[in-house]
Amino acid sequence: MARILEPLIVGRVIGDVLDPFPPTIKMTVTYHNKQICNGYELYPSSVTVKPRVEVQGGDLRSFFTLVMTDPDVPGPSDPYLREHLHWIVTDIPGTTDATFGREVMSYEIPKPNIGIHRFVFVLFKQKRRQTVNTPTSRDHFNTRSFAAENDLGLPVAAVFFNAQRETAARRR
Repeated sequence: MARILEPLIVGRVIGDVLDPFPPTIKMTVTYHNKQICNGYELYPSSVTVKPRVEVQGGDLRSFFTLVMTDPDVPGPSDPYLREHLHWIVTDIPGTTDATFGREVMSYEIPKPNIGIHRFVFVLFKQKRRQTVNTPTSRDHFNTRSFAAENDLGLPVAAVFFNAQRETAARRR
């Protein structure tokens, strides 16, 4: 377990966004056929379309909630808007992908302005099919509070990538 969590600890996802948890489900996040691994750097121009998020290790009676957040808004040295919510999908059946779930908060394209931002995908196993409390704002979101308010418990999987503002020359 420590090996799986190590990149999340080094990347300060555990601590800033999540408490330590036992990973029990395999989640893959793919943008344009490129699977995301912890700490990969992606250009914002390559993540404009919502990714394919697959859940493996569940069953058809299991349901999951996916949260995507940026804990580094407006910048990593002073993230006073921590966290910024990018996406919520609930009721994802086990052994499928997020397109089979219910999108509660639509996908927002990552647009980092200052510094290198972490974009974190967190998967929670639901106790049952449920309606979650929709956040009133994308800013000042808190993954831990959201999980507690909606009785989601600890995460079962998480992965993150890094992105920074692209210059005009980089986009060409």
